[in-house]
Amino acid sequence: MQYETITRTDADGVAIITFSRPEVMNALNTQMRAELTHAVSHAGHEARVVVLTGEGRAFCSGQDLGDRANIANLNIERTLRDEYIPMLMAIVDCPVPVIAAVNGTAAGAGANLALVCDVVIATDSASFIQAFTRIGLIPDAGGTWALPRQIGLAKAMGAALFADKISAQQASDWGMIYEAVADEAFEDHWRARAAYLASGPTEAFKRVKSAMQASFGNFLHEQLLLEGRLQGDCGKTRDFKEGVLAFLDKRPPVFEGR
Repeated sequence: MQYETITRTDADGVAIITFSRPEVMNALNTQMRAELTHAVSHAGHEARVVVLTGEGRAFCSGQDLGDRANIANLNIERTLRDEYIPMLMAIVDCPVPVIAAVNGTAAGAGANLALVCDVVIATDSASFIQAFTRIGLIPDAGGTWALPRQIGLAKAMGAALFADKISAQQASDWGMIYEAVADEAFEDHWRARAAYLASGPTEAFKRVKSAMQASFGNFLHEQLLLEGRLQGDCGKTRDFKEGVLAFLDKRPPVFEGR
């Protein structure tokens, strides 16, 4: 696929997918959703970590309300089912870690697109806005699933009902995201984080993601059995052997991702 609304660059096991519609704050239209779904689906099998970020002053401002001539004829349910669900599930099902490097405003579906990623790193000047009720809608793109789990029902309800702007630092304090980073250090920081994952034990990282996702639907005993199976898989990898030898030799491990 030839990308027009996003770009993808690859280096040293890191696939960086950049939303490239800065003139509309990287708002999501039909084409961008299709391109993002394609890019993430392929990058997950070709790289050891995937990064999503935005061009310009926004990460993603959500649904592009200007890409329909007549909003009254917009079939929202069909759009969510046929375009948003495949895009979001491509991120969730991506076998390798997905980092959202939130470089600016993340609003509406753009905020929730970030929140389905495995790790969210935001610049201090970024913000997260559940803007849906401002136009008479409810949070979508997974917002009603992610928010209560990440920040609890009380704060999730407040964020959804009041549509307040939540700063990156506040989001970090609440547990909505992993960390907020000073603007001047942001890009170097997320690139270092991505490089760390790309040079790490990839098969273990894949199973961390699988185990964490499964935990929401498992009882403790089921989760313990799953941990055993996944740990057994990790124990058969070259990286496990390298990690143990490096520990015994008192040297940094050199992981191959297999």
